[in-house]
Amino acid sequence: MRLPLLVTAAALLLAGTTFAAPTAPVRLTPAETDSLTKSLLADRADTEKWLKESPTSYLATVSRVDFEQRTKLTIGRDEHNDMRIDDPEFKDHHFQATVMGDSFHVKSLDAGAFFTVKDEPVRNALVGPSSIKVGRFTIRLSHQRYPAIIVFDPKSPRYAEYKGMKWFAPNMAYRFVAPLTPNPKADTTIIMSTRGNARRAVRVGWFQLKMGGRAVKLEAHRLLEPGVGENDMSLFFQDATTGKDSYGVGRYLEPVKLPDGRYLLDFNNCYSPACAYSPHYNCPIPSKANRLTVAVRAGEQDAHYQH
Repeated sequence: MRLPLLVTAAALLLAGTTFAAPTAPVRLTPAETDSLTKSLLADRADTEKWLKESPTSYLATVSRVDFEQRTKLTIGRDEHNDMRIDDPEFKDHHFQATVMGDSFHVKSLDAGAFFTVKDEPVRNALVGPSSIKVGRFTIRLSHQRYPAIIVFDPKSPRYAEYKGMKWFAPNMAYRFVAPLTPNPKADTTIIMSTRGNARRAVRVGWFQLKMGGRAVKLEAHRLLEPGVGENDMSLFFQDATTGKDSYGVGRYLEPVKLPDGRYLLDFNNCYSPACAYSPHYNCPIPSKANRLTVAVRAGEQDAHYQH
């Protein structure tokens, strides 16, 4: 039998799935609201300090090279390297990084060239997606099934662009404790990214919430990438503030599992992706299902570091 055109693949997936009634925001006492607000504001102050000063701040990024179809990249001061870093901290051909499955084999090339892994100077190491150091520089070995090398410099000129961060005022009407409706057939889907990569993810399930008196449904995903845990999940979403008060790609939130099996979803903690601050990142783009028509006036706003 031919299916009506209005019956989509998503509709077939949801057929037979029983969703819980939309969850209303948590009811808090004035004392609880005051305590949560103080904690939230303290966390925001710490985040601003990190952006302004940290050697791994988004503003510290100075270079990125993607492996693309290659399995090896060389890094050093010589112009013939795949990634050139013209600084005395580097030898002409400092090291080579090779993708080995979900890990990286890093080995020094020139005599006297070292790098540090967990503060230990070495010349040869197999490391997972993580960071190594050469002098003052932090070298991030990013995998995401689309390996890349990102360089952080605590002397990055981009620190001069610091102008703080922006958030909506704390609003506990966006704090929920909700059950997850599990996906009865945890299918693999594609999450596109800001660098054009098709990143694989599992659609774990859905959260049904009541925001501003309206029911909304959000897909929860777990990226199928090295370093992502079996129980990790993320909400990548857009809303009516996207591209206006909040960053144009969207915002993210990680649900926190509670002992009773439900999840804390506090949208006061939703944040802009790293690509809102630096062009050197590869950030997930929310799926069509997570493009909300309501305005989520909570969490991080766009401070317009990227235009």
